[in-house]
Amino acid sequence: MRGYDNTSYGAGFADVYDEWYAEVTDVDATVARVVDLAGEGGRVIELGVGTGRLALPMAAAGLAVSGIDASEAMLDRLRARDPDCRVTTIRGDMARDLPAGPFDVALVAYNTLFNLPDAAAQGACFAAVASCLRPGGCFVVEAFVPATTGEWVERPTVELRSMTVDRVVLSVARHDPVMQEASGQFVDLSEEGGVQLRPWRIRWSTPAQLDEMATAAGFELEARWADMAATPFDDASNDHVSVYRR
Repeated sequence: MRGYDNTSYGAGFADVYDEWYAEVTDVDATVARVVDLAGEGGRVIELGVGTGRLALPMAAAGLAVSGIDASEAMLDRLRARDPDCRVTTIRGDMARDLPAGPFDVALVAYNTLFNLPDAAAQGACFAAVASCLRPGGCFVVEAFVPATTGEWVERPTVELRSMTVDRVVLSVARHDPVMQEASGQFVDLSEEGGVQLRPWRIRWSTPAQLDEMATAAGFELEARWADMAATPFDDASNDHVSVYRR
């Protein structure tokens, strides 16, 4: 998508992210999983921290949480929700600007790794995470499984996301199964706000491809589940939570 960069998603979605995605994944299960892996009071960094949907509950559970995001708009929302500064925020690229650590756990939730534009950037992210984890630390990756998420077709799609008496949100998307890319816009039409475009773009990787990146960065796959509650992963799973141990 021409003109799209690593700040575009945050600029487009920061004002609606908490409304649209508050329950997109199981927050309680995520917090419990990270506490279990990091240990009580452990140091955690969340990649693509956004508005703090997960970071703030993790901090409330007693973890020492840092969060990195490329979007100042997202981080502004997080800081507004965090007047006591429980989460340390870093503005930067999660493949290039991670702090030194050492952290016990790094978390990249809900397909956020796929916001990186290509396989090279995703591999660089694994290497960067390895460098900021303590020996024996964990990288937790939550993402969809492309092969079971439906047929990726090259033709554009237009779908209705939501509709009320004074607001309509349309989802316009296109997919490139060869390049493993998808991009789109949520076209938000309302009486109050007029027309607002909310762009997104992802480059997906299969679990096997992620495993290769992890191995190259010095990780071993310790566990893979279908969700944060540790539901067994199988060939029918639409999502995966992969725990890589340094």
